[in-house]
Amino acid sequence: MGVVVSLEEGKKMPASVKPLVDLTKADMERVNQLILSKAGSDVQMIPEVANHLISSGGKRLRPMLTLAAASMFGYGGDNHVKLATSVEFMHTATLLHDDVVDESDLRRGKSTARTIWGNQASVLVGDFLLGQAFRMMVDVGSLDALDVLSTAASVIAEGEVLQLSVAKNMETTEDDYLSVIRAKTAALFAAAAEVGPIIAKTDKASRNALKSYGMNLGLAFQLVDDVLDYGGSAADLGKNVGDDFREGKITLPVILSYRRGTAEERSFWKNAIENGESSDENLEHALGLINKYNALNDTISRALHYGTIARDALAPLPASPHKAALMEVIDFSIQRVN
Repeated sequence: MGVVVSLEEGKKMPASVKPLVDLTKADMERVNQLILSKAGSDVQMIPEVANHLISSGGKRLRPMLTLAAASMFGYGGDNHVKLATSVEFMHTATLLHDDVVDESDLRRGKSTARTIWGNQASVLVGDFLLGQAFRMMVDVGSLDALDVLSTAASVIAEGEVLQLSVAKNMETTEDDYLSVIRAKTAALFAAAAEVGPIIAKTDKASRNALKSYGMNLGLAFQLVDDVLDYGGSAADLGKNVGDDFREGKITLPVILSYRRGTAEERSFWKNAIENGESSDENLEHALGLINKYNALNDTISRALHYGTIARDALAPLPASPHKAALMEVIDFSIQRVN
């Protein structure tokens, strides 16, 4: 079940995250060791819940951004490993909290922690991981890095509340939605990239370049995720195609289809999203409307736009393997729809 999406980006070789993985491999091994260490607790349920999600096969893209962004400016200490681990713990905590708020049953193809241990455990273990993240930030001793990551934590929480305020509201505008994903998703990408040059003690321009890169990469990444929910496969998503629809989530393909539709079609969307009429039959009809109004390709066009901004943000920086790998991540994130 899905919609065929074409993405004309020339006849280049498919982009890969492998160059970034290879460049950060040694440091990521240290990050993974630190993750296991800091997720430990004498309270047995804490490592059980944390490791259930931590070991579930995510790409760990955000901590790799931190490691690469520090290394591209010649950083040679250990603090980038602690900050990368902090970033991953912030991300994991957000996922634990998200699944409770969204009442999600699957995450990366596995049962969510909330379905196994309950909502209370998921929220509290997420809080534990946030606490561990901040302890590591303090260990690093950089007030600037602490400021960037703590601000991101606050912005992410604001994004969660903003999402609640627009949830299942078909009058949500594209600007409203971009505000949600800028806070919920892109803010952590931006912070993960910015703390690299901070601990490498580079100039403000380089720091701003990595921040802009991360923010716009995060926007592009989330928009592609939105497309995959209607035009991908369960293997791509780690969840079922159409789960956003079933959960009544407002995403950009839905917003575009609703606003371009007839009065009758808008009535369908209101019933489906606002009133929870999310049967398989209605999902098929929704896919038809999304296809009719070219909403997936237009969402990809938005993602390409933010990808271009991310690329331009890095453009003035000196050529290096790390810069090239970060550039390729932009293409990789968008080409996931192929």
